[in-house]
Amino acid sequence: MWRSDFSHKEILDKAINRERIYPDEAISLFEMPDILALGNSAFELARRNSSDYIVTYIIDRNINYSNICISRCRFCAFWRDKEDHDAYLLTFEDISEKIKETLSLGGRQILMQGGLHPDLKIDFYETLLRYIKSNYDIHIHAFSPPEILHIAKISGISLKEVLIRLKDAGLGSIPGGGAEILVDKIRESISPNKCSANEWLMVMEIAHQMGIRSTATMMFGHIESIRDRVTHLIRLRELQDRTGGFTAFIPWSFQPQNTAIGGDPSTGLDYLRTLSVSRIVLDNFDNIQVSWVTQGPKIAQIALLFGANDMGSTMIEENVVRAAGVSYRISEEDIRRLIKEMGFSPHRRDVFYHLISDI
Repeated sequence: MWRSDFSHKEILDKAINRERIYPDEAISLFEMPDILALGNSAFELARRNSSDYIVTYIIDRNINYSNICISRCRFCAFWRDKEDHDAYLLTFEDISEKIKETLSLGGRQILMQGGLHPDLKIDFYETLLRYIKSNYDIHIHAFSPPEILHIAKISGISLKEVLIRLKDAGLGSIPGGGAEILVDKIRESISPNKCSANEWLMVMEIAHQMGIRSTATMMFGHIESIRDRVTHLIRLRELQDRTGGFTAFIPWSFQPQNTAIGGDPSTGLDYLRTLSVSRIVLDNFDNIQVSWVTQGPKIAQIALLFGANDMGSTMIEENVVRAAGVSYRISEEDIRRLIKEMGFSPHRRDVFYHLISDI
């Protein structure tokens, strides 16, 4: 439902009183001059779900098992054609070494994503998952919806069968990659060879019904409008109403360097505003994660006052954003310090946001 008879104070009061806000109200919040009032409301909502001023984080590693991708998204600087000199597919031994290092640093999980590889079918992914689970005690958070749909297509089997077989082989949860903006006119421009918005949501809904939980993301600050951002948030909220399967939401800003889209990156102010509106709109999400990978440590700290309650991952390794020319690195010690400097208590967590023994 859309409406237009509102004031910013009324909208924020509704949110604080646990009343669901309408899409046009969310659009209005993006135009609200007083960003501190917006941030304060988002902060209050975040603290209702995170007691004792705890801010969580996880130790993990992004393993991009391949950069070969037939999608060729205009916003991505990471993909390569199979024939390119710097195209790669990691061996199981390469992946094994990365997992060993992750475990030695206290890691709890690995996040594995690659491109839409033209040759790899379901049996490759099953073998990979079983190899990892038979050798290492680690959670596997892997394969975004576009990858899963691609595996189904290239293997000639149903989406549900892919998810069943991946789960049986050791898949623990699904990352929210590939969402970009869940509006097809935008997707058709920036990623015309990738799945539609409905297909992305369908993968997540079926996975949630099977007990496979996931995160959700939004990449903003390219060609989309504010209304498109809000539509994205509303579609996530509607799916979460049906399944409750999302563990967290991670908004991150498009990084234009080395991409076909180009342009200028979003400002820190735009990021904080988007984060706060996300917290207010996504009233059925417990966790909102900062994106220090794209924003850097200082904006990440401020984000803890604008609706975020999780600092994300130490990201022992990250390759996709780095390919776009942004390369922030933060150690566990840094994350704990950043959290403490803002008056919060840092705690390690697992992928499902269960607190684990602190250091």
